[in-house]
Amino acid sequence: MKIISVVGARPNFMKIAPFMRAVEAHNAKTGNRVEHLLVHTGQHYDHTMSQKFFEDLGIPPADIHLGVGSGTHAEQVGNTMIAFEKVLMEERPDWVVVVGDVNATLSCSVTAKKLHIKCCHIEAGLRSGDMTMPEEINRLVTDRISDLLLTPDRLSIKNLEQEGTDPGKIKFVGNIMIDTLEAQRDRAARLDTGEIIQRNRLNPGKPFPAVEPERYAVMTLHRPSNVDYREIFGPIIDFLTGEVAETFPLIWPIHPRARKQLEQFGLWDKVEQCYNLVLLQPVGYHDMLRLNMSAKMLLTDSGGLQEECTILGTPCLTLRWNTERPVTLWEHGGASVLVGNNVERIRKEFRAALKRPRHPVRPELWDGKTAARCLQAILEASV
Repeated sequence: MKIISVVGARPNFMKIAPFMRAVEAHNAKTGNRVEHLLVHTGQHYDHTMSQKFFEDLGIPPADIHLGVGSGTHAEQVGNTMIAFEKVLMEERPDWVVVVGDVNATLSCSVTAKKLHIKCCHIEAGLRSGDMTMPEEINRLVTDRISDLLLTPDRLSIKNLEQEGTDPGKIKFVGNIMIDTLEAQRDRAARLDTGEIIQRNRLNPGKPFPAVEPERYAVMTLHRPSNVDYREIFGPIIDFLTGEVAETFPLIWPIHPRARKQLEQFGLWDKVEQCYNLVLLQPVGYHDMLRLNMSAKMLLTDSGGLQEECTILGTPCLTLRWNTERPVTLWEHGGASVLVGNNVERIRKEFRAALKRPRHPVRPELWDGKTAARCLQAILEASV
């Protein structure tokens, strides 16, 4: 059997690494060998957003790199489909495995199905209900056409069932992201937070405050809804510099999009000159995991970090009005609270989080063994 797995952007890398290890383990103990090829579409193509994660997670170089690069959503989807079709015509796999909800997920699932190749979606059934999110479109289309839907939680199963999905296509396997967290946790724990800051600082000449466990916050921001409008981004920056950074150090590995918008809005100097706001370049997986492990709280608009906070117990303020991962929310036993981009709500939940103890939670089947269940589900569906 031949499987082609697809990655396109950084969130995919943490999900495909354990799947590739599961294939290797399967091939080492059975004669029923699985031939596996990794295709990288190139949606994230610079070193810090792509290659560094491959190196950190021990992912071998992609067998095929499409080199799609940046562009509008239509350009990325169209160029990926054109390039990926050639790969499928050449390789003729039995299965195409897509993960997550990036443009590569949509492009490659559609291309596979048009060539009558079976498609498996790992992380199926996630729904935010927000049709303005490109990722929601990617999730809906991919799930509708895929032959095998591997879900991370039971809420995702319910979403698929409500949409009329054939129950025979749905398999509950757990969260493959947690496989990577558990595999890398010890390595990350050995890192020193001060050394991480020193190595990744954007301004090496600027002094930075002492960072003590449970006495600092970490933030990531990249979504257009938060950073593309000055009337939204400006008040958030005022709150971060005037209140959060007045409470304790705030470590911010800054996304290129956020930095570009800060400069465009004339906010860069204000951020850079705030002593307790520590600006880092985009950091690798282990560095980010280590910072999260000891943070008092995390402010983010990332989906994957909501999941990590749930396992680690780090109180998480999610700067979004909705989430496709409701299992991570406080009301479902998780660590995350939706605060949107309204400063009053962010302030209220920030103060509440200061009083909230670290409380690790492990949802069902988030046990570090999901990748093996994913591969087994594919093997069983191939009989």
